[in-house]
Amino acid sequence: MSLDGCSIEKNKVDCPCTYSGCPRAGACCECIKYHRAKDQLPACYFTPEQEKTYNRSIDYFIECRTK
Repeated sequence: MSLDGCSIEKNKVDCPCTYSGCPRAGACCECIKYHRAKDQLPACYFTPEQEKTYNRSIDYFIECRTK
């Protein structure tokens, strides 16, 4: 499946999201749009350990980067 030239199946291979059943997995543009609307960042901005917390807030991102 393709969305605006984006290969969703190909992107799923490298998608770091661990939220099982995420309807946006591999659809990077949809993922960014979704999280941006919630003042969040998508999983790809976090380390694997940070991503597993499901805390996608910008504050958490900054906190992790300033430790």
